[in-house]
Amino acid sequence: MPPDPHAIERLLTQVERLNAIGIALSAEEDHDRLLETILLGAKELTNAEGGSVYRVDGERLVFEIVRNDVLGMSYGGTSGRPVPFPSLTIRRGQEPARSVVTHAVLTGRTVNIPDAYHADGFDFTGTRAFDGQTGYHSRSFLTVPMRNHEDEITGVLQLINARDDQGRVHPFGEADQRLVESLASQAATAITKRDLIDGMARLFEAFIELIATAIDEKSPYTGGHCRRVPELTMLLAEAAAAHQRGPLAGFTMSDADRYELKIAGWLHDCGKVTTPEWVMDKATKLQSINDRIDLIATRFEVFRRDAEIAHLRGNLDAEGFAAAGVELDETLAFLRRTNMGGEFLRPEDQVRVRTLASRTWTRADGSLQPWLTPDEVENLCIPKGTLLPQEREIINHHMVATIKMLEKLPFPKHLKRVPEYAGGHHERMDGKGYPRGLTRDQMSVQARIMGIADVFEALTAGDRPYKKAMPLSQALAILGRMAETGHIDPDLFQIFMDAGVYRIYAERFLTPDQRDVVDLTQIPGYRP
Repeated sequence: MPPDPHAIERLLTQVERLNAIGIALSAEEDHDRLLETILLGAKELTNAEGGSVYRVDGERLVFEIVRNDVLGMSYGGTSGRPVPFPSLTIRRGQEPARSVVTHAVLTGRTVNIPDAYHADGFDFTGTRAFDGQTGYHSRSFLTVPMRNHEDEITGVLQLINARDDQGRVHPFGEADQRLVESLASQAATAITKRDLIDGMARLFEAFIELIATAIDEKSPYTGGHCRRVPELTMLLAEAAAAHQRGPLAGFTMSDADRYELKIAGWLHDCGKVTTPEWVMDKATKLQSINDRIDLIATRFEVFRRDAEIAHLRGNLDAEGFAAAGVELDETLAFLRRTNMGGEFLRPEDQVRVRTLASRTWTRADGSLQPWLTPDEVENLCIPKGTLLPQEREIINHHMVATIKMLEKLPFPKHLKRVPEYAGGHHERMDGKGYPRGLTRDQMSVQARIMGIADVFEALTAGDRPYKKAMPLSQALAILGRMAETGHIDPDLFQIFMDAGVYRIYAERFLTPDQRDVVDLTQIPGYRP
């Protein structure tokens, strides 16, 4: 008998479609869409009315996706509707399974049943009950185990009711079976590949978060910084991408761009693993192993004792003794305040510290000693914060270390810009930042976004050693002055304010007493 031209043409069409589905499976990145492509492709190849995909999960077979054109049934996949059917138990090593899908898993063989109502050896009680409830008639079944490249059965692809060109239900033919078996093999490999990629991505993200957590845990004063900066970065980035006017109207982000920026946010301070704790944790100007203000306080007790001895010997009258005590108390209180650091130490206070250092006292061995040592004077006269210039350099080196560390990592193509984004958050728009002294035009929008996020988080953080938690209005005023003076990007600051990014962040991370009333007309650098 000569070959049927119609059958040959149909088979060639099916093979071409199988190849197209295989290409689509290789390119698909979303797990749900991948499963949907598998099932819909198999239905198309065989003109089946419905079908299901099951996933092997230990001793269970779990429904992943269900479709039936006649019943209008759509569960799992991209439908957004969870599959309502219970999972099946795989009883390994026991008597042959009476469920057709578990049988396919345990034997590794395809089961092709022409008519479920006249099939021997399998239990279709549940199928018949389903038909009775819905009025459907399940007849032909094709159940194919999905075996990946490692010869593991990872799931089952099942099709129901093949139809001919006139829409009549008939058994699945041998050619249909071979095509679906080929598709199932490709599908299992594609799913395994996707699972491996997703697993590596989850491991990668978990490792990154582990590094960030380790940095936060390294110092009790920066706990949460590496978690909060990525959150604020993404809030501002989304606001900038949604902004439709001004200089940044053309800024957009794909899902890949978002992921890249998120990873950069988590890694932005990874170089702090090289920063010594004694610098990161310098809570006061005189802190080293301990706070040396206590040594000065002990020294002042000696001064008080000397005054008392002088009074007892008649060298200091009662009025002079009382005045000496008052002066010592007031001076020590001044030194304690100065030791705490802050945003700004007045020049006159610096002069007072140096004047105190010029005064002397006599040790037991008769030698004269200054009230304050040169090292104490140098630290107490720090004009801003608690760090000396050389200590600030140590802190700043974490950016050099961050860039070096990240540039050594073999980032894939979609993460190539992570070092640039993460390594630029201490640069300034006017080129006075570090470590590379980049200007605004030399920086990506993402790096500029991260710069604002890092500064605002630091301003509002309540866990810094050298300052109290700052109210929202004060932090925004400082941020606005930075926008005016070339520290941060003024256009991004405008979006930061217009989109209410500061408000969203405050609700999530700031304490109620920090969330004060903000008068937008009083924020420098902002145009309401």
